[in-house]
Amino acid sequence: MPHSASRKFPVLSTKRLTLRAAAPKDVPAFRALLSVPDVTRFSNWPDAPSTTQVERFVRWMSKVHGSGKGCAWIIEISGSKALAGAIRFNSFEKKWRCGQIGYELHPDYWGRGLMTEAVRAVVACGHETFRLNRIDAWTMPGNAASDRVLEKSGFQYEGTLRQKAWFKGAFHDFRMFGRIAGDAVSAN
Repeated sequence: MPHSASRKFPVLSTKRLTLRAAAPKDVPAFRALLSVPDVTRFSNWPDAPSTTQVERFVRWMSKVHGSGKGCAWIIEISGSKALAGAIRFNSFEKKWRCGQIGYELHPDYWGRGLMTEAVRAVVACGHETFRLNRIDAWTMPGNAASDRVLEKSGFQYEGTLRQKAWFKGAFHDFRMFGRIAGDAVSAN
């Protein structure tokens, strides 16, 4: 992967979306998004995170690309500048040329294929710009919509890691998905 200091932030555009760098101005809209119980239900986000928690995370999102350890985007609906969600490479394992993605989308935008559009753009950036061979993602059991987004973006279900993580007062299974450079993307 190229050295992070020489790399310009990769703003991504799709038919309906603009994926741009996070900024402090995003905190109120991003906190509102994360305050929707259906958004955080299948994630390790705390329920109704505090402004301080969201400020800290938006600050991390704005700096992670420059550090070379990941990359994070705010998802905007093209034309309206409305914050619809966020998507990111939470981490890069540079030696292994591997990255892990995570994402959130406001329920107002569910069921329209927008997250699939965003994931496909980020996957292409991961393989082409960041030279990743493998991209991982996890979902929690019951999150069929997120499973489908990943499958439509060329990810394959690879198994369930039982009680992989502890958050929100319980152990949680992770359904693991992986995508290799060159894997086909679903036509539908």
